[in-house]
Order: sequence, then structure tokens, then C-alpha cells
Amino acid sequence: MSGISTFYGGKSILITGATGFMGKVLMEKLLRTSPNLKVLYILVRPKAGQTLQQRVFQILNSKLFEKVKEVCPNVHEKIRAIYADLSQNDLAINKEDMQELLSCTNIVFHCAATVRFDDHLRHAMQLNVIATQQLLLMANQMTKLEAFIYISTAFSNCNLKHIDEVIYPCPVEPKKIIDSMEWLDDSIIEEITPKLIGDQPNTYTYTKALAEMVVQQENGNLNMAIVRPSIVGPTWQEPFPGWIDNINGPTGFIIAAGKGFLRSIRGTPMAVADVVPVDTVINLILAVGWYTAVHRPKSTLIYHCTSGNMNPCNWGKIGLQVLATFKKIPFERPFRRPNVEITNNSFTIKYCNAVSHWAPAIIYDFYLGLTGRKPRMTKLMNRLLRTNSRMEYFLNRSWEWSTYNTEMLMFALSPEDQKVFNFDMRQLNWIDYIENYVLGIKMYLLKEDMAGIPEARQHFKRLRNIHYLFNTALFLIVWRLLIARSQMARKVWFFIVSFCYKFLSYFRASSTLKA
Repeated sequence: MSGISTFYGGKSILITGATGFMGKVLMEKLLRTSPNLKVLYILVRPKAGQTLQQRVFQILNSKLFEKVKEVCPNVHEKIRAIYADLSQNDLAINKEDMQELLSCTNIVFHCAATVRFDDHLRHAMQLNVIATQQLLLMANQMTKLEAFIYISTAFSNCNLKHIDEVIYPCPVEPKKIIDSMEWLDDSIIEEITPKLIGDQPNTYTYTKALAEMVVQQENGNLNMAIVRPSIVGPTWQEPFPGWIDNINGPTGFIIAAGKGFLRSIRGTPMAVADVVPVDTVINLILAVGWYTAVHRPKSTLIYHCTSGNMNPCNWGKIGLQVLATFKKIPFERPFRRPNVEITNNSFTIKYCNAVSHWAPAIIYDFYLGLTGRKPRMTKLMNRLLRTNSRMEYFLNRSWEWSTYNTEMLMFALSPEDQKVFNFDMRQLNWIDYIENYVLGIKMYLLKEDMAGIPEARQHFKRLRNIHYLFNTALFLIVWRLLIARSQMARKVWFFIVSFCYKFLSYFRASSTLKA
């Protein structure tokens, strides 16, 4: 019997960010491995005309929770949705709900965050820093709290090459930044943002670093831990391979490449792609929750969940494997034959942007306009290239993360817990994982029917033949123009034709003599 699963039995657990990618997988794992837990409190706000109950019902009726319903038929009764809005300073939780949380909660998993790289600093501060501060204030009043686990990011200190399992100080105290947000207007904040974030690449990593300092300064006497995952990808094993529900990280690039929109990505092929499966991250988070509550470390421990140190794979290899998978499992109705290159050569990038990105987009939009449809390709291309620009910092660098605490925790687990809550990245087979990654995108994001794969392969072959014919025709046209204008080109052409003629004549003569 798993000790970690037993530990969570009978517990009242609060999860923020439960409607997000990691939050859903965290809920699924808890309900599947500890079906006798008491209650999952999830902070939710109504969205797109849906009530709290409708949002929860929609989540539980997804494929992700199919196995949960087999072991926990009363799953709906285990979840208690509480209205909250992290963009409000008081989180907008009513008195009755707040009293219940303060008197009943045993474990807090704080996963909620804005992960947008281009978010306005005020909004990023509110969701990533001030909301964390408010939750810590709540946690210090929780009478039965055993552990508070904060989910940060491995890139919170990405301005450093080597990152240890420590909280690094920020140049400006978080309290000063928080106070300034109350009286500065948006235009001034936008103007001073580059100076504030310094050598951090964006407001996301900057505010996550600030949030870690807030955790350190305002944790009171709480049993706390911080988990820092790197780039979180689809599931590796649990509850099944390849599940994903967002286009963050490399996922958007894979879709754009598979649909034939994207031809080049600015990045360093040999840079380490520090991707970790979401189920691996969740296994570590749950193990950390157990260890923090049971062993009560004297200080706040930090755990890195990364792949680069233990099982590195670079962006170039991932790109090649993605392209190889497209041949076996192509997406439906791609715009062009999938083909993408990861390069940091400025000339190649500029050439591809002009010839392979903007030119086809403009031509296609012109065609849509002629046929009475709304042009959309240039807008889509602009979004893709902006995303590439925002990701460029992470595609051109490699980092080293120390993993002493993570390895210590791995050895602290029983053999059964190591199996049920596996977070050992050394066991990951990248080829299989990338293939399931592409397959998961096709099934769970694009909602494409697997029965349509034979037809998609035929379409892929037609696009390949069109590509070869177009390139051949283009070569002949260019060569013909060169022959017409250049005497040197004509001499080269006549030499090639003469050589081929002589070779064929010799081959025929040799065949005749042998006969």
C-alpha cells in the first residue's frame, strides 16, 4: 500500500488553479490514488456564462477523469467549488466559505498563476505575487494546516546559468513593488517595467521570483515547500500518455508546424529542451506535500523538477522527432507539407520569414479576399512570429539546476511510492514521449479522428509531390532565365548536356559489346 496515498486519505485539500492544466492533473491523481480523501476545495470563478458547478461538471466529464470515475464513483461529492477571484485583493471569498477553509483545510497546493510572457506587470503582480501573499495570510489562520506547497517555475531565476535550490533575492523588495502598484497608473508601470525586471526576460519569470521572496518572508510558522518545474508538457504515463489541453510552450509550435504554417523557429538546435511531463511534476508535488507534512523540515525546501541534468534532450532532436512523427501521424488538412528548421542564423530566419511565412500568407489572404471570405492568414502568421520572439530567450539557452532535494526525496520514498508517484526523469524515453506528444495534440487539442489517418497520409503525399513539382518548376524557370541572360550559365548548361549525352552513348556502346 502506498504511504503517500494513505496520507492523503481523509484530508481536506485546497487547490488553486484547479481549472488549469496542472491543476486538473493534480485533482485527477489525488482522486484516483486517494479516493477516500475527505474533500477537494477548488477556487473557481464563473467563466463564459458558466456557473461554478457547470465548470466543475465540464472538467469531470472530460476524458482525463474516466479512470477516476471507476475508482471513485462519487467523485462529484468530493469536490467543493468555492467562488474566488485572484485578481481581487481580498480574493472575493465570502465569509462562510472563508470560515470553512480556515477551520478545515489540511493541505494547500497553490498552482494558480498567469503564465503569459507578455502580461502587463500590474496584472502579473496581482495574480502571481499579491494573490500568493493573500493565500499566505489565509494559511497562517488555518488551524489544521499541515503543509503549504507553492508551485513556482524553474525559470524564476533564468538570468543565472546555474540555479541552486535556494531563494535568490530580488534587486527591489516585493513589498515596495506591491505598494507602488496601488498608486502608479498603467502607462507609467509599462514605462518602468524594463528597468524593474532588469535581466529577466519577461514579467512572468520576474513576478514568480518576487513571489518566492514573499513566500520566504511571510510564511510565519507554516510548513512550506516550493516546487519549480521547467517547461511542462503532456502526460507521460498517467492516466494515459499524451493528454494535454493547452498550447503553451512547444505545443503551439508543433501545431503550427504540423499544419504547415511554420517553417523556421529562431533557436539553438543544441540547446537543452528542458521539458518535463505534467504527470511527473504532479507526482513530485504530491510527494513533496507528504514529506513536508510528515517530516516537517526546519526550513522551506525547494525542489527542481527538470530533465536537463538527468536525461537531456536538445531542441534539434525534438524537432527531428516531431517531423518523423508527422509522417506517421499527420494532422488533417495541413496548409503545406510540414517542414520546420530550428536555427539561430539571422539570414536564414529573415529569408524564411519573407519567403516561407509572409509571402504565402499574403497570397492566401488575397485568394480569400477574391473568393469573398475574410482574410486571416497574415493575422495568424503575425501571432506565430510574435510567439516565436517571446520564446526565443528559452530556445537559445541551456541551464543547470541542482536537484539535491529532489533526489533526496526520491530515496526517502518506499519502493511502492516510487512506483505510484514516479518522478524519475531518467526513465523517460524521448522518442516515445515525443510521438505521444504529437498524438495527444491531434486527439485532445485538435479533436481529430484517428480513423482519418489513412486519408491524412494520402493528403500528406499529395502535398509532398506538389512541393517537389513546384521546386523543380521553380529551378527550371530560374535556370532558363539565367541561360537567357548569362553566357557562363549557357556554357555550364551545354557542358552538362554534352556530358550526359556522351555518358549515355558510352553506356549504350558498352551494353551492345557485352551482348
